[in-house]
Amino acid sequence: MVQRIERSVIYMEKWALITGASSGIGAELAKLYASRGYNIALTARRADRLADLAMKLPAKTRILVHDLADREECEALYDDVSDLNIELLVNCAGFGAVGKFETLDLDRQIQMTDINCVAPLILTHMFLKDFKYRDKGAILNVASSAGLLPGGPNMAVYYASKAYLTSLTSAIAEELRAGGSSVKIAALCPGPVDTEFNDVAGVKFSLKGITPAYCAKCAARGLDNGEVIIIPEEKIRLLSFATRFAPRRLTVAVTGLQQKRKI
Repeated sequence: MVQRIERSVIYMEKWALITGASSGIGAELAKLYASRGYNIALTARRADRLADLAMKLPAKTRILVHDLADREECEALYDDVSDLNIELLVNCAGFGAVGKFETLDLDRQIQMTDINCVAPLILTHMFLKDFKYRDKGAILNVASSAGLLPGGPNMAVYYASKAYLTSLTSAIAEELRAGGSSVKIAALCPGPVDTEFNDVAGVKFSLKGITPAYCAKCAARGLDNGEVIIIPEEKIRLLSFATRFAPRRLTVAVTGLQQKRKI
């Protein structure tokens, strides 16, 4: 694995690396940051989708096909952009599944944990060293409003994975603040978003979702403003605040009923 932290090369062009960029929030973030003058490194498992998106971007692009459920693929991705000045890392790859914990396929749930938790952990760990060395850069972890709740029956692993990502981001943000670093990190925690996530997870939301473009816009604005937890919707912010005062068991039970209705 390339150790870019030891290099003293001065890079001229800034790049954003976006995982899960083939559709939805990832694709919209690619468009947004391309319009801001970033060159874009796109990664996902579907090369054709990435190629279609790259054609639409007003920037230089690099297409990188990786399965981030594999640790070696995460490390290979880091090496693949060793010659680029990555100033923004967006960990957007992820998926969910609905159903009782014991009835959902175990391998599928382990894969969900690998993509939702382990991949962002690995990539954040590697790129954060580079960013801190240069005292410049930002990381956006795409979590979910699910990560703000104590648990989600009928989507147990998904809720747990997003809570992990939110907790990890918050802790790293405090370490950066305490150390006086200029590097930023944030977790994006939207409610329902109109993406392919619903089809993959096999769910239907009762609440009207926001568009991926609006979600991306809120994410970028929040990251610019130094927010650590970015919640695009006012109703989700209010709900998150209210659940702090409700008994944990009640919150989990109500959340479980909501997930059951999505099936």
